[in-house]
Formats: sequence, structure tokens, C-alpha cells
Amino acid sequence: MTDTTELVVLCDIHGTPTGTAPKATVHTAETPLHLAFSCYVLDLEGRLLLTRRALGKATWPGIWTNSFCGHPGPGEATDAALMRRASQELGLPNGALFDVQPALPDYSYRAVDASRVVEWEICPVFVARLRDPALLNPRPEEVEEFEWVPVSEAVERARTRPEALSPWMVEQLTDPRLLELLS
Repeated sequence: MTDTTELVVLCDIHGTPTGTAPKATVHTAETPLHLAFSCYVLDLEGRLLLTRRALGKATWPGIWTNSFCGHPGPGEATDAALMRRASQELGLPNGALFDVQPALPDYSYRAVDASRVVEWEICPVFVARLRDPALLNPRPEEVEEFEWVPVSEAVERARTRPEALSPWMVEQLTDPRLLELLS
């Protein structure tokens, strides 16, 4: 029998792996620093995909955020992890995303949600394009709902209603490097 426990890669402040931990147990009030990534998906018209996190998520349930996030597994390249999570979270088939570019390769953050669960991640941020929005088939255990919005609207929401958004998205949408790739 194969062990299917999803592991996250623990790391030091420089991003050097120091071990692993089961994803199901790592997000607590004392979450260790670990590797992750975020991705912003644009359609061919330049609209940004925002997702509302499923209500059953351990951290920030029901909060609007960027298109999808994830954790690379031990020995998994970030680009492979990104495609894996695009499938697992958004139901996208291989090849649906293209023009994947790093936007904030050095992004990291630590945030505490209302239930006192901590996210503490070294989390490079990417921008990708989606060939056809009809391919989108979000998994209900990951995504409560989604919407396509102009980038300017997402930035305005981050400025005026940050409490309705994930803290990492609010921070990321202030960085000119990300905004340049989203425009």
C-alpha cells in the first residue's frame, strides 16, 4: 500500500529545506516556516481570476484570494507543483495554463487568521495565462466560488476592503513587480 500523505517542505529563513511535515498537521498556532507558492491567473482578455477559499479550509476559510496556492512536495520542482495544484484546485487539465512567469520570486510572509492559525511561508508568486476559461472546474473542497475581475478592481478591493481578502494577496497587490506582469 502506498502512503499518500501530502508533505510540506520545512525550511530555514533562506529557503533551505530542513525537513518535512504532513500538510494536514502543519498549519497550527505554531506553524513552522515552509515552502509554498501563489499564482495569479489571467484570461486572454486580461481579467484576473479571484477565488473564495472553501469554508472547510484550515486557514482563512471563506476569504477571497488569488487564483490558487499550494506547496511543492519534497523534491518537486515549483513549476511541477504549480501545474499539479492548478489541476487539484481549479480542475485545469495539463496545458491549460501558459506563459507562466515568476513575479515575486522572493516573497515570504507570516500571518495569523481569526482562529489563530498561522501561515508562515516562503512563497514565490507567479502569473499565468489561461487558454480558455471554460476549462475551469474548481473543486468544491478547495474553492467556494470564483469570479473574473479587472486587475484594477482587485487592487482597489485590496486597498479599500483588505479584511475580505487573504493577507498575502493584499500585500502582493502592492508590489509593482506583480502589478507590471498583471497589466
